[in-house]
Amino acid sequence: MIDINISGLEKLSVTDYPGHVSCIVFTQGCNFNCPFCHNSSLIPFKKGSIKEEEVINYIEKRKNVLDEVVITGGEPLLQQDIKNFIKKIKKIGLKVKLDTNGSNFKILKELIEGKLIDYIAMDIKNDKDNYSLVTGYKKYDFSSIKETIKLIEQSNIDYEFRTTIIKEYHSLKNIENILKIIDNKSKYFIQNFENNESVLIKDLNGFTKEELINIEKILKDKYPNIKVRGL
Repeated sequence: MIDINISGLEKLSVTDYPGHVSCIVFTQGCNFNCPFCHNSSLIPFKKGSIKEEEVINYIEKRKNVLDEVVITGGEPLLQQDIKNFIKKIKKIGLKVKLDTNGSNFKILKELIEGKLIDYIAMDIKNDKDNYSLVTGYKKYDFSSIKETIKLIEQSNIDYEFRTTIIKEYHSLKNIENILKIIDNKSKYFIQNFENNESVLIKDLNGFTKEELINIEKILKDKYPNIKVRGL
């Protein structure tokens, strides 16, 4: 049996998916190297510290309390056995929310077609010209990100797109460029960067509350789907 690499389990959350009681599974390994990542310890591809069986047993025991399981990372869609892991959760009777960077179109398509996901939250890191800047690649094929965005928008699954914004990497123009490539009916959240000891670059800065409100105000008329999360 092939396990997936799991390095964290938050046993109870009422904030990751508002209105739902969930547990959060953190997978180990990511193909991006974002300097502002709050889960940078999950970037390296190494053996996870928690056995899959332990997680499944916990979910089974708490199925009458939990509404869903959130799978995040790292990048969950890089896990070789992610499909079978989700099938086990669905068999228990819980919903699944997936956090993803959108880089694995093929696996995401298989999960959608298999009706294995109930909610998708995709991080759009930046606009086309700045994707390499924040993901750690010398050059990144942004067309693959656009392809995943369209796949999600054309699915029958509830979803959101979101961008964590940092002064050193994002401007009003960057955010508008992102909005241009997603449907106006799609939920789009900007999330303010908050520095902590886990980030790879320590001297990054978020925006002030007033600046966030102003960004939303400027873009709202043309892009009514934008919302600042946490205000």
